[in-house]
Amino acid sequence: MKAHGLAFQFVLVLAAALKMAGGPTAPPQNAPVVVQIPLTGMIEPITAEYVEHGIRHAARIHAQAILLELSTPGGLGTSMRGIIQSILNSPVPVITYVYPSGARAASAGFFILLSADVAVMAPGTNAGAAHPVLLGGGSVGKTEGAKIENDAAAYIRTLAGERGRNVKLAEAGVRKSASYTDSEALKGGLIDAVASSPQAIFQEFNGRTIKRINGKSVTLRLADARIEAYNMTSRQRLLAHLADPNIAFVLAAIGAILLYFEFTHPGMVLPGVVGAMAIVLALFGFYLLPINYVGVILIVLALVLFGLEAHVGSHGWLAAGGIVAMFLGSMVLIKSPWPGTHIHWSISLSVTVPLAVITTLLLRAAILARRRKSISGAEGLLDSTGVARTDVAPLGKIMVRGEIWDARATESIPAGTPVRVRAVEGLMLVVEPRSKAS
Repeated sequence: MKAHGLAFQFVLVLAAALKMAGGPTAPPQNAPVVVQIPLTGMIEPITAEYVEHGIRHAARIHAQAILLELSTPGGLGTSMRGIIQSILNSPVPVITYVYPSGARAASAGFFILLSADVAVMAPGTNAGAAHPVLLGGGSVGKTEGAKIENDAAAYIRTLAGERGRNVKLAEAGVRKSASYTDSEALKGGLIDAVASSPQAIFQEFNGRTIKRINGKSVTLRLADARIEAYNMTSRQRLLAHLADPNIAFVLAAIGAILLYFEFTHPGMVLPGVVGAMAIVLALFGFYLLPINYVGVILIVLALVLFGLEAHVGSHGWLAAGGIVAMFLGSMVLIKSPWPGTHIHWSISLSVTVPLAVITTLLLRAAILARRRKSISGAEGLLDSTGVARTDVAPLGKIMVRGEIWDARATESIPAGTPVRVRAVEGLMLVVEPRSKAS
């Protein structure tokens, strides 16, 4: 037993020694926390809400710093200002970081980059090109355009000046749409460092004293910092996906088909409910995007052509025109200055062609059903043929479509004579010999 006890103690000592010699270990649980908030894609109300909530979360858990990772082509000015306001009022120091290599902080992202306590870029990134643009590609007068530009220039001068950054280069990013590489931004005094990883940032700025926007000085304690990722909620992820024009376009197409199916087949309920929800979600996505009304007109024209194809039957020519109109309409529907905010041609085709086929088939089925209704009942007996069951002189009985009807004729018709219906008078059919009618 003693030997076994000694062996067990030897194993414990050996394991402890191996653990001590096994290289760096994970940061202890009481290590300083840095909240990581990735800001990717277009800046819009949902991403702004996400960043603002992340900053509040960092303040709530008393994080040492916030690492706001930027990879964005820009976005809405109102959303950008909301994010910047949260950064300026954050009780936790904010580090903006253009990351990873190949990323950019363009347009609104450039403002956000310069607004933070510490601004860093990864190697191979760029920032700038922040001249204000109008959604939808619209134009304004010279005076109004100057107002917008001057407002943006004054805003970025304020941010750069308060953070001790190069005001002239910052303003050039607005007025001249100047863009800077990571080395140019560092040399020009727009950012504080170039770092290849978050850990490199923590190492360089650990123990560094920075001056906050409120005038207070704070010393960053980032040694062995533990990164805590702050992720979007399920609701925010869903709404952020809806801002993708491809998803919004698909939802609009599905909603239109389901609503039409409900209108042509009343009482089914489910297609109408799902279709209405899809349309509402699509409208929310389009609300966040700049819409070109030429695209809307082309899509409406396409639907009209599909309807005409079902009604007229042009051997596919009208449907083909509708496909072309809808494809072109979807291509120009989103008129945005930001890359990645347009409907992809493959998505457009994969939606347009099935939509054309389904719409045409549904319309044709509805038209045929309506025509079939017109030949049913008494009115549908006009020009029908039958046989006189009795003499019709001038009244008698005839059989039409397997049914016995009272009949009246203007001339005597012997029993067994083929007849044709010429008029319907209530429950009385007016007939004549079929040989005479032909």
